[in-house]
Amino acid sequence: MPAAVGVIETLGFPSVLAAADAMVKAGAVTLVDYSRNESGRFMVTVRGKISEVNVAVKAGLEAAEKTYGGQITDSYIIPNPNENVVAVLPIDYTNKVEQFRTL
Repeated sequence: MPAAVGVIETLGFPSVLAAADAMVKAGAVTLVDYSRNESGRFMVTVRGKISEVNVAVKAGLEAAEKTYGGQITDSYIIPNPNENVVAVLPIDYTNKVEQFRTL
């Protein structure tokens, strides 16, 4: 069964940290990527079953909004990413996160 992908992008590090923490605590998901984008934007990506990713992203958005000065710039969920997308973008499970994998 393919793993869904959930992404949250915020302005500022504290809000993305709060989002990432809330996401892995709220749902059975694996944090597969964290990146710093332009202009102080940060992005966190999780994978798991679609139902778990939905719960995790919702919790992450709530946590980011509650963070002082936190601003969400974008979020999205892809229920069944194509294998070509998984091969090219940094959303696949790596050896670094394999021990935390939920699927």
